[in-house]
Amino acid sequence: MKILLTGAQGFTGRHFSASSTAAGHTVSPLKANLLDIPALRAEVSRLQPEAVVHLAGISFVGHEDNRAFYDVNLFGALNLLDALCESKSPLKSVLLASSANVYGNCETSPITESQSPAPVNHYSMSKLAMEHMARTYLQQLPILVARPFNYTGPGQPSSFLIPKLVEHFACRAPQIELGNLFVEREFNDVRMVCDAYLRLLQLGTPGETYNVCTGVPYTLHHVLEKLMQLTGHSLDAQINPSFVRTNEVHRLCGSPEKLKAAIGPLDVKDLEDTLSWMLTEAKAA
Repeated sequence: MKILLTGAQGFTGRHFSASSTAAGHTVSPLKANLLDIPALRAEVSRLQPEAVVHLAGISFVGHEDNRAFYDVNLFGALNLLDALCESKSPLKSVLLASSANVYGNCETSPITESQSPAPVNHYSMSKLAMEHMARTYLQQLPILVARPFNYTGPGQPSSFLIPKLVEHFACRAPQIELGNLFVEREFNDVRMVCDAYLRLLQLGTPGETYNVCTGVPYTLHHVLEKLMQLTGHSLDAQINPSFVRTNEVHRLCGSPEKLKAAIGPLDVKDLEDTLSWMLTEAKAA
């Protein structure tokens, strides 16, 4: 399968490109800027992909430019879909990566796809806006939406929580400054997410939305303990009030039942396996 991949140089994109190529697919990274409409349309027309995985976007919730969330995450996606329509590519599927953050602070757990979204920040609002916008293209394109819950792995920027922790443990730092210690998240493995994306391209139903998750959440305290066990190192965790977000989503755990019904058993990695992989890569860097 010939796959057009946006965001190929990003954290998830690099892992997806490597795993999909290893599985025998041809991955063509999009080089054009999503906001450069003429260049985007020319490249999409030239490549004529069979499938598209759209990962490009601003993914850090704390990004300082709120307008940029919409310029890139919403209008960048719109430009891409317009280019695909114009190209007349023989598309089998178009996967748009949204986010589980669209659910906001949800009392129900685990969260299913039928839960009404309630975004609490501009990042998640821009992703939900992208989802709604994309639905207007369903008559023209075989679009499906993936809502990944938190995941991590080597190469994720240290502005994200788990890479920041791994970096501090790898260099045996004496202390670390953190935000809210009481958040509860799934901390899935990027390899599982990439495998799910690839299988959704082949087995997912256009027009449907899928949680990409395992349904297994961890407290931050558990992650800290696991890293201490793996490294034999203890550090002092200090709360920095400036890192505590006003609109923090306190618990985020999803139901993977719809995903598993579509693609079969998930390639679930144990948290210890993921953290060990990240520590090994961090020490080698």
